[in-house]
Amino acid sequence: MPLIPIGTDVELRRPPIGNWVLIGLNVAVFVLVNGLEVPWVTNWLPPLDAAIPSLAGYLTYQFRHGDLAHLAGNMLFLWIFGHAVCDRMGSLNYVLFYLAAGVVAGVVFASSSENQLVGASGAIAGVTTAYLVLYPRSHITLLLWMFFVGTFQLPAMLLIVFKVILWDNVIAPSLDQNAAMSNVAYSAHLGGYAFGFLLALLLLLVRALPRNQFDLLALWGRSLRRSGFAGGAALGDLRAPRQIEVQELGSRPIETLELTPIERLREDILDRLSEHDYREAVRLYDELRAADPGHVLPRDQQLEVANQLAQGQRHGEAVEAYADFLRAYPGAAEASQVNLLVGLMCNRYLHDYARADQHLQQSLSGLTLESQRSLAEQELALARSRIAGTREP
Repeated sequence: MPLIPIGTDVELRRPPIGNWVLIGLNVAVFVLVNGLEVPWVTNWLPPLDAAIPSLAGYLTYQFRHGDLAHLAGNMLFLWIFGHAVCDRMGSLNYVLFYLAAGVVAGVVFASSSENQLVGASGAIAGVTTAYLVLYPRSHITLLLWMFFVGTFQLPAMLLIVFKVILWDNVIAPSLDQNAAMSNVAYSAHLGGYAFGFLLALLLLLVRALPRNQFDLLALWGRSLRRSGFAGGAALGDLRAPRQIEVQELGSRPIETLELTPIERLREDILDRLSEHDYREAVRLYDELRAADPGHVLPRDQQLEVANQLAQGQRHGEAVEAYADFLRAYPGAAEASQVNLLVGLMCNRYLHDYARADQHLQQSLSGLTLESQRSLAEQELALARSRIAGTREP
């Protein structure tokens, strides 16, 4: 079943210039070496020969690719995961991190092989697990290409850990009798994954990267705290009375400050949701909205709060929560169903027929179930008839 990652729900704060540069260099080298066959480029950027490795080879092999499919697959993953990591690290630090991951991947490969190695896979493996450490609660949009073409989303944790790392690089090769003859450098991939994961964790621990309440250390800390383990605060309990680093938006520098009341409310809401204490989560969400009307929770939690508001017959607040979800996560797999639900509530409970018309139209562009499309069309016709009725003299 072909599954191709095509995007994430991480919102970037600045252009990922460092990642664009790396992608551009990889493509340029491929064209010069494989397309134009420029001799001096081929000589200056040799593969890594594991039998007699050179120091330069640990860097140069990262920009060489065997064929167009090899390049395209690597650049797709670099585009998907690299943008967000570059955004968090900053372009220069990100490029250095990327090259270091490739060097470590090459060292791991050379320690167990005597073959030649080309490709950016080891470096991209490091970027992928760094993404997991920095954005563990994010979702990846996948393109499904089988008897039909469609998209859906999976949690990053599930996709990266179980599909990309364990299945593609550990389980599947162990089941394939021809894996030993394959030209895929699994050891380099695993070396890159380990490096990216451990270094990203270390950078968070020593505050070399800006912390927030949604990185992997913060999630571990909250989990340990809920289980009663005293070391939870040391790992990631951002409610502890201590200083944390946050990256402000725009051009403002990284500052050191106490957790703000908004951030405390946000974390408390996430904790209550994880404990299924929905009444308290909704109460805290009301406080959050009063303090910062434009604030949006992470994707799943925003949707969960909106659902709780709808179940509590608080239709006006539910519509606003769903609308915030749609504005923040327009590419979410649930967007069409959410638009349908908002249209229904505006039509039936709020009598806001113009808004119902807008959301019902948007829902029809993505609904695939005939029953849902039929319902949307019926409600849309009803909303338009009521709009026309209000315009009669």
